[in-house]
Amino acid sequence: MAHRRLLPVIFAATLLFTAACGSDSEDETAGASAETKANLVVIITPSPDNVFFKAEQDAADAKAKELGYETLVISHDDDPTKQSQAIDTAISRKAGAIILDNAGADATEAAVQRAKDAGIPSFLIDREINSTGIAVAQIVSNNAQGAALGGQEFATLMDGKGQYAELLGKETDTNAGVRSKGYHDILDQFPDLEMVAQQTANWDQAEALSKTQTILQAHPKIKGIIAGNDTMALGAQAALDAAGRDDVIVVGFDGSPDVVESIKGDQIKATVLQPASQIAEMAVEQADQYISTGKASQPEKQSVDCVLVNAENAASVTNFAVAN
Repeated sequence: MAHRRLLPVIFAATLLFTAACGSDSEDETAGASAETKANLVVIITPSPDNVFFKAEQDAADAKAKELGYETLVISHDDDPTKQSQAIDTAISRKAGAIILDNAGADATEAAVQRAKDAGIPSFLIDREINSTGIAVAQIVSNNAQGAALGGQEFATLMDGKGQYAELLGKETDTNAGVRSKGYHDILDQFPDLEMVAQQTANWDQAEALSKTQTILQAHPKIKGIIAGNDTMALGAQAALDAAGRDDVIVVGFDGSPDVVESIKGDQIKATVLQPASQIAEMAVEQADQYISTGKASQPEKQSVDCVLVNAENAASVTNFAVAN
């Protein structure tokens, strides 16, 4: 009888022990999730085939690893659907933060909001979105300031007169409009500068080559081409080389290594350098602080000044940075 009375006591004790073990296991799982969330930085950019975006990826990846994070690097190829899938991956992996060079301002807001709703902060680089309060930070080159530098250099190289064409970036990219406006804030002050063509080449080298060939046929007296980025400037220069036109001035925007080399070789005449690596590193550093404190260390909207690169300083430029 004594043994029978002990059984309920032993059974109850066993239940309590099992329950305690189960509670510890759940705490460990929750701790593991928190650790995973704090330790992963997801870096999402356009294709690294463009050296500018490759520089962003490399700088953000290196800085995050330096700060002790695991990283996941994804390219969205300027496709909003791929971008949305990449952000869903960051959410499912419980990332601590997202570093994002986005695939279009309007197409990005819902995806970044989805990440925010899941408790994952986004730090935008290079390209802004139109709304505030969704991303923790939007760190971009001062495109208006940079375009003013490029526009002034172009006007000087053109001696303030002659026919020219403009190659525009993607219409969905805020930077394309900002740069074009910055150019024209300067160029439109010169009454003897005549824009005879303005074509969208979508940041693409092959498309810029094709558009430039068409422009040369329609306007054989053209004297200059100003491009919204270096990739298009390279396409324009290739078309000029093929046509034997070494009398046409080309100016780009980005500060890419290929264009810097072209400037050294006296082909493309100038570009506007965006500090891509610096901006990517800033984003990761701010993400690290946010993960640690839950608070933003800087205002959401941040801009970093650009630098004019021409024959005078091209030799001092390496990987989107000018040596002091």
